[in-house]
Amino acid sequence: MASRQNQSKAWLYFSRKDYIGATCNTCKAYISTKGGTTSNMLKHLLTRHAINLRKCTVFDTLLGDGESHPWRSRSGANISASSALHVEDEDDDRQSNASSGTGYNGAEATVGSCRAPLASPLATPFIKAGTMKLTEARIDECHRAVTRFVVKGLHPLATVDAPEFREMIKTVNSKYHAPNRDALTNRLIPAWYGVEKSNLISDLKHVSKAAITADGWTSSSQDHYLTVTLHYVREGQKKDKVLKTMAVYESQTGTAVAEEMEGILEEFGVKEKVVAATVDDVAVKKLDIIKFPCFAHTLNLGAQRLYNCSTISKWTARVRSVIVWMRRSRMAKVVLKEKQQLFGLPQHMLLLDVRTRWNSLFLMIERFSEQFPAIQAAAIDPRLRKPMEKDKLDKISNQDLRKAEEFVLLMRMLYTSTLAVSSEKSPTCGQILPILLKLRKHYTKQADDSAFTRSIKENILNDLSNCYQDANIQAFLEEATVLDPRFKSNVDNTDIWDRVSAAAVAANTPAAAAEELSEWGETRRQAEKTVKVEEEDDYTPPMKQKKTALEELFEEEDSELLSVLQKPPVSIIQKVNQEVQLYRSLPPIPTKDSATLWWWMKRDTLPMMSALAEKYLCVQASSTPSERVFSTAGDTLSLERSRILPEKANMLIFLHKNT
Repeated sequence: MASRQNQSKAWLYFSRKDYIGATCNTCKAYISTKGGTTSNMLKHLLTRHAINLRKCTVFDTLLGDGESHPWRSRSGANISASSALHVEDEDDDRQSNASSGTGYNGAEATVGSCRAPLASPLATPFIKAGTMKLTEARIDECHRAVTRFVVKGLHPLATVDAPEFREMIKTVNSKYHAPNRDALTNRLIPAWYGVEKSNLISDLKHVSKAAITADGWTSSSQDHYLTVTLHYVREGQKKDKVLKTMAVYESQTGTAVAEEMEGILEEFGVKEKVVAATVDDVAVKKLDIIKFPCFAHTLNLGAQRLYNCSTISKWTARVRSVIVWMRRSRMAKVVLKEKQQLFGLPQHMLLLDVRTRWNSLFLMIERFSEQFPAIQAAAIDPRLRKPMEKDKLDKISNQDLRKAEEFVLLMRMLYTSTLAVSSEKSPTCGQILPILLKLRKHYTKQADDSAFTRSIKENILNDLSNCYQDANIQAFLEEATVLDPRFKSNVDNTDIWDRVSAAAVAANTPAAAAEELSEWGETRRQAEKTVKVEEEDDYTPPMKQKKTALEELFEEEDSELLSVLQKPPVSIIQKVNQEVQLYRSLPPIPTKDSATLWWWMKRDTLPMMSALAEKYLCVQASSTPSERVFSTAGDTLSLERSRILPEKANMLIFLHKNT
């Protein structure tokens, strides 16, 4: 007879301590098993280690649906959420209509009516009990809607236990009982996460090339997290999927980060498919793939060099002091609004820069230049000119306006470039070199530049000149640029096109296939040589077969046909060269068009080149996708929700970003 310990899967994770308790093999916690029950052990695995041994089938209907499921579209999500909580109580309506003297169609059932009233079914206790219950499918649908409401809306998990939420659910459908927090946290969310993760792993099996972005983040509870986001191209569309937001407790050295990221990639089966990583941290140098520094981060570092220039820092400090005072003074806000109305200026607030915030210096000076007439008029208003504030307000002058206009004119291109490489639509690495070329040309010093302008150009140009000096990174970016139909005309270097042709040939001639073809050819040559030696010993000339009358009649046509059929097939190198020449002859497309969609439309005309282009189109120009995840992570692990376990936080972020 099998012991009770061998019957429960929980004992795979626990060791018997004594008759009334067991020890967790992972965290060594002591769990009570008094009475022979394993419920406490199962709950510990769920809450502390996110291990669910009780299978939840609520989300099984989503398995393998992929993009076709209604939840994958915004409209479908609204339909699912609304229809899940709506139940038509036809039997109740019929009974209420019958008791009020109306038929089922809403018409009055009078004695003299020519239409007889509809016969109502016999109201037995069994029928009444059946009408008061929801089907299992409808209950699961309602559970999915509630879970999606909490996860996608970033609502606190305790929302489902709030009296107001319970009252709302009861009002919408009194037959449905919403799950409590324990069921939501330990059953529904892990089950949904397991289904979506399984679907993602299945989808990634069809991906040939991918790239990643990664970044680190520290929560308010001082837990450090590493997020890895996967980027790939599927049917002409760029896809972004958050793989994992993992809490790390070791020192983030190069070796540790590389092992953590490789473990995440292996977990989702894409380690061999990743061609590059875009990061802004030097700690990932140990990762065995090509690594790009975040271009947006590089541009921001160039802009921050201005803080170290004495000429610019003194001027910005004077402007900043006025803005700080006007933002802190209650009366200054009132006076500034009056002056804005007087001059017909937009009623915008003055902005204050933060050194660690991208482009904040440019935005502060741009707003200062826009509101300068109102600021200057407010500075001479008697309500603000107190003795202790007079010196501060007298500092601004028309000279400051001139410098502000020069600053905005110079820095706008850097600001626009940062927005371009940080966008969500098409921030591929193929646009890095064209943008860098325009920036270097823009910040080249001219003879008529003022001292203020020259100081700005020198600081930024020195920083931009040192970007992407690594030979491998430079070569990859050049190839990505020529394979981007928006910027291919910017490159005329023959060596780059030769490298692209060689890469296309290598991509379409796998090493295993080439080796197999070589072995087959050698075997065939040996066999032919053996047969030839044997035939030389005993050779008998074959009898010439007599042609039919039809063959003699069309002998010339057959000869021409055989000459065409016996032509050697075009080699892969020739096919690639033909596609490269055709691609170069095509006109470039506007920058507003999608490069991924263009290659998808050309997949039949340029099959080899389009397959190669996916390798470069999936690589991101900046690591901002991972930083956007941290915005969601900050809402998920806010001060009010700081006690959420890292495993649950990973599930919530994964579901919020990927569904």
